Amino acid sequence: MHFIIRLFPEITIKSPSVRKRMARQLADNIRIIVRREFASARVRQDWDKLDVNVRGHEDDATALAMTRLLSGIPGIANFARVRTFEAGDLHKIYEDTASIWGAALKGHTFRVRAKRTGNHAFSSTELEQYVGGGLNQNFESAGVKLRDPDITVQLELRDDVLYVIEDKHQGLGGFPIGTQGDVISLISGGFDSTVASYQCVKRGLRTHYCFFNLGGKAHELGVKEMAYYLWHRFGSSHRVKFITVPFEGVVKEILEKVDPSCMGVVLKRLMLKAAEQVAQRAKAEALVTGEAVAQVSSQTLTNLKCIDQATSALVLRPLALMNKGDIIDVARDIGAEALAASIPEYCGVISVKPSASLRLHKVEEAEAAMDMSVLEEALENAKAQLIDTVMADVEKGQAQVDSVAQPLEGDVVIDIRHPEEIEIKPLVLDPAALVIPFYNLNEAYSKLDATKRYLLFCDRGVMSELHASYLKDEGHRNVAVYRPD
Repeated sequence: MHFIIRLFPEITIKSPSVRKRMARQLADNIRIIVRREFASARVRQDWDKLDVNVRGHEDDATALAMTRLLSGIPGIANFARVRTFEAGDLHKIYEDTASIWGAALKGHTFRVRAKRTGNHAFSSTELEQYVGGGLNQNFESAGVKLRDPDITVQLELRDDVLYVIEDKHQGLGGFPIGTQGDVISLISGGFDSTVASYQCVKRGLRTHYCFFNLGGKAHELGVKEMAYYLWHRFGSSHRVKFITVPFEGVVKEILEKVDPSCMGVVLKRLMLKAAEQVAQRAKAEALVTGEAVAQVSSQTLTNLKCIDQATSALVLRPLALMNKGDIIDVARDIGAEALAASIPEYCGVISVKPSASLRLHKVEEAEAAMDMSVLEEALENAKAQLIDTVMADVEKGQAQVDSVAQPLEGDVVIDIRHPEEIEIKPLVLDPAALVIPFYNLNEAYSKLDATKRYLLFCDRGVMSELHASYLKDEGHRNVAVYRPD
């Protein structure tokens, strides 16, 4: 199976040396990601495109899997699945095209569009007319329609090679990861920090995740799942870190010593101070937050300026001028909406009457009354781990769960994978498995028949084990992990 990858336009306008470097990085990223699924994959770099060949695979499942992989790699403008033929005269080109598209035109209007590079005995227009006329005469189409047809048959002729495009997809755009440096994203798992993190990944930034745990295992579990999803879906060409900073002691100090009007701003300032040190350890060049101007009282221009003065680090706010509805739309587009909506919010620091216009001297006076050793203690107890191990990090003391290779009579298998993963690789069982995505599982489980045993399933068993352990900690004993042989 052969794919042609087009570079993001902002890459193509760079100087030749920068363009070459970015294209090489994109080729490396594609190679890393695709070869995890298809060891036979080969990636070749040309000046204006990349060629990806998955040898020995021409089935629909491979096409679907490759489409999902390529659509999540930053730096790609668009990509097309193609069939390659040795170019000949007009009639041979028609015959090769008909072998791919002829039967698919039945009952549909169509047009032919061709691009040529090199010297040929015919023009692009003559090529389109010859192939289009032959398809119209010899197959049961609804006729040629040059404007808004049902199907556009696309051909590319490069010297002596013909590419017949079978389907074409939009890419993620942006720059290849590894070309723009490292950042630390302050992630809480909600819509804003999730979309801000995604925007950084899309722009080619190697994005590490920093979570300030204000209290609650459920919140930490949800944030880990969100960070893992973003990395696995869009950034897995590069390993990054997930850093957890226990902030319960800081919150307690704020609640006891800070005036309610200042609480939100003080909390964010202390997060930036801690994140700056985390960034220094990770050699990251900037901090990232999901703040948007005027969304809440702590995000007025006055308060944002006050927050920024807590650190000398560069603070990026990708969502600064976005509306909330637009942010949610992006979360929906990237498949993160349901998970973001399900993550519990921790509301331990909510001012009854927050000020929208704090002055720096007042905030600094509030901080001066605090025991800042709590911040140092939080940083000393921070935990960093590689993102590809984060879902396997079942906390010590969690309940151990059984693994089952073959369900017993009466057992019910629950497929907890993301819907996109299920579409690519359905779990075929008799009786069929229940489908409850992991981000809905905690809420849905208590509504299930408590007399049955439920076996959680995911591709690698890591996420299912984590959720099964959590459910056991919550008092559910009728849960295990399904690991088929």
